[in-house]
This record gives sequence, C-alpha cells and structure tokens, in this order.
Amino acid sequence: MNYSIIAYILGCLLKFESAFLMLPLIVGLIYKEKAGLSYLFVAALCLTFGFLLTHKKPKTSRLYTREGFVTVALSWIVMSAFGALPFVLTGDIPFYVDALFETISGFTTTGASILSDVESLSRAGLFWRSFTHWIGGMGVFVFIMAILPLMGGSSMNLMKAESTGPSVSRLVPHVKDTAKILYGLYLALTILECVLLFAFGMPLFDSVTTTFGTVGTGGFGIRNTSLSEYTPAIQNIVTIFLILSGINYTAYFLVLSGKIKDAFHMEEIRWYLFAIIGAVGIITVHIKDIYPTIGEALRHAFFQVASIITTAGFSTADYDIWPEMTKCILVILMLVGACSGSTAGGIKVSRIVILFKTIRKELSLIIHPREVRKIRMDGHAIDHEVLRSTNVFIVIYFVILFSSTLLISIDEFNFTTNFTAVLATLNNIGPGLDMVGPTQNFSIFSVFSKIILMFDMLAGRLELFPMMVLFLPSTWRRK
Repeated sequence: MNYSIIAYILGCLLKFESAFLMLPLIVGLIYKEKAGLSYLFVAALCLTFGFLLTHKKPKTSRLYTREGFVTVALSWIVMSAFGALPFVLTGDIPFYVDALFETISGFTTTGASILSDVESLSRAGLFWRSFTHWIGGMGVFVFIMAILPLMGGSSMNLMKAESTGPSVSRLVPHVKDTAKILYGLYLALTILECVLLFAFGMPLFDSVTTTFGTVGTGGFGIRNTSLSEYTPAIQNIVTIFLILSGINYTAYFLVLSGKIKDAFHMEEIRWYLFAIIGAVGIITVHIKDIYPTIGEALRHAFFQVASIITTAGFSTADYDIWPEMTKCILVILMLVGACSGSTAGGIKVSRIVILFKTIRKELSLIIHPREVRKIRMDGHAIDHEVLRSTNVFIVIYFVILFSSTLLISIDEFNFTTNFTAVLATLNNIGPGLDMVGPTQNFSIFSVFSKIILMFDMLAGRLELFPMMVLFLPSTWRRK
C-alpha cells in the first residue's frame, strides 16, 4: 500500500473542499448572516490540513487499483467529516452525528434528512446543504481531474472507483479530457435548468439550490414541503431535468459528436425510458381518483416516478398514502435506479439488463447444453470481467441490504420503516415509506442506526466495492 500517495491526494481534496466552502461564505455575506464566518473557519482548517498533507510530494505517483479504491473511500469520509463542521459551528445542526448524517446524505446525493424544519437553517446552511449534492453528483475526483492532472494515467483508477455502473471507460483517450467533457455537460445542464426555473418564476436562490438537487439527483429541498408549493410548470421542468440527469452521460457525448443513432441505440436508455413510461401509466390509473383531474394525477405520477428512479427523492405529493400497488412499483424503482454513467444511485438499469440476459442464457443452456451464446449489450459482447463484477455486486448489495435492515431493527421500528430506510440510503434516494416517508425524516433513529445508514449511503454512492475493500486486512499490507 502506497500510503504517501493516499495522504497526498487527501491533501489535494481538502484544498478543493476549502475552495468549495467559500461559496456558502459568500452566500452568508450576501444575506448578512454571521453563519458565513463558520464556513470561513472550516475552509481555513481544510486548507491547513491540505497543505500539511501535500507539502512533500510522494516518491512514486503510481496509483494501483487498490490504492485507488482506498483513496476514494477515505476521501469521501474525510470530505464529509470536515463538511459537517459548519453545521455544528453555526448551530444549524448542533449534534455532530446528525450534522455528519446530513452532510454524507448531501455528498452522496441521497437526500435523507434528520431535519424536521429545513426552513430554520441559515441561507448559508441551505446553500451548502444543496451544493454538496452538486459536488457529489458527478464526483469530486472527476472535478479535480478536470482541473489538475493528478497521477497521469493512474487517475483512471480513481475514476473507476468513483463513477457509477458495471464498467467505466474513457470518452476520449486522456482521462483529464474525459473529466472535462463530463463536467462540461454537467455544468451545461445545471445552467440550463437554473435559467428555466428562474424564467418561470422561481426565486433565484430557490432556482440555484433546486438545480443542485435535480442535476445531482440529490433531493434536498429548501422548504419543508419539498417542491409541492411550487407551480406545476416548475414541477414539470424539474421532472424533465431529473429524467435527463438519469441518462448515461455518454449518450450526450455521442449526440454532440454527431453519433445520434448510437446514442438512441443504447439498450440501457431504452429500458430506462420504458420503465418510466410504464410505471407512470400504471400509477396514474391507480391514483386518478385521488386528484381532481387525470392531468394532475399524471403530473404527480410523472414527477414521483422520475424522482424515485433517478434516486433524487424530491416530492410533490405524499405518495405514502397512495394505493399499495403504486408503492410497490416505487420500491421496485428504488432498487433499479437509473442509468450507469449518470449521477443517479441504485443498482442501475444496465446491471438489471445484464442480470436478466444472464438468466436467459443459463435457462437456454439447460435445454441446449452445447450451445455457445455470448451476452451482448448494444451489439457488443460483454467481457467476462464485467459479468463477474455484476454478479458479485448483486450479491454484496443484498447482503448489505438485509444485514443493515437487521442491524437497525434494534430500534424496534416496523419492517416497512426499517427496510425502506436502508433501501433509501443504500440506493441514495432519500425518503422511504411509513415513518421515513416523504413527509417524515430520519431523526427517529438511534446513533448506532444512523452510523449504519451513513455507511449505506457511502457504499451506495461508491458502488459498494471501495467501501468494502476497507474491511479487508490484505488491503492495508505494504507490498
């Protein structure tokens, strides 16, 4: 294990976090809040530790897969640990464990909250809370690599550990250029949505913070009622951008490169859109009697399906009171998630498609034992490594899901609450059902359960493996 390179990268991360903290400081100054000074103090703290860790460059900058996974996992933990401090210092969230829960929920784009009164937070706190979504959405290392060439070709191991989906590849030959393209697309979607929301009557501060939660598929709202108080036009804009943010960013790159047919031929995107349309149709039929018009029922169905499948967690209605059939569909969408290579959480549509194709192949082999059939996606044969990784991911996923549900059951809440709380955190969704539904929060859980749920949020955002390798003794042995 190359400890020096890990420490050096952690130092670089803290320097960037120091810069990120300048934005809520500016917001605090604009709104004449003393809270902004707390962000200045933490920024200085991050900068100090950053310089201490980077004052001496490591002898070797080679970053292997093991170091890449450990670095990413530790970086997200450290980033959250420092990012929680302003909430405590300002008094917005006085208890550190709660502040850490809120911050991890922000960076991992989960949107699960321990706050019962969001509107009581300072403007600087509300901004930082939402901005963590935007930072974590595309990934902090993708952002850093777009600016600095950290470790040359070895940077790909950082991107693999932080990016979503069963496989990660470069859009262009150089990792830095790939990172620039990804963040360029991400920034373009952010600006476009923010402008549209403001143009349709949403206040500027609300537009910016809502956009952070939408494009980052996070779901932190700045009002206690999430987005239900805004106009139907604003809700529709958010719905559209949620769906767009759940699409694999490779598709946008292909469209910009003039390869529009290739983008539309991506199987994962077709299944993703089919799942949305199918779920919306079924849910609308089941909730049409709850709302005055079929149009309103359709709008709420579209919004909630888009919000859940993209793991954003925004709400315009209390779907916990909807018929059981609709809640079952939403739970299934929680499991599935959106596309790989997007900012969304969940298992990912591509893994589900691969899993079903694998099942089909195995069933076919029972009937035709000598048959040679390769599993294909988008016309290309899937590598054995990707198939193996997908199968292992599914196994680990359900082990964590059921183990976490068992562990937090110590709080004696009902199964629906416990299971959907774990499902909502592991899939980075936010709200679950019953006592953690869209009108409730996670403050009911004990410190022990919150720690379990925080681990689930980090594991879910980092696609399980980086967090799991931390528990292997062989990970920490020097070569």
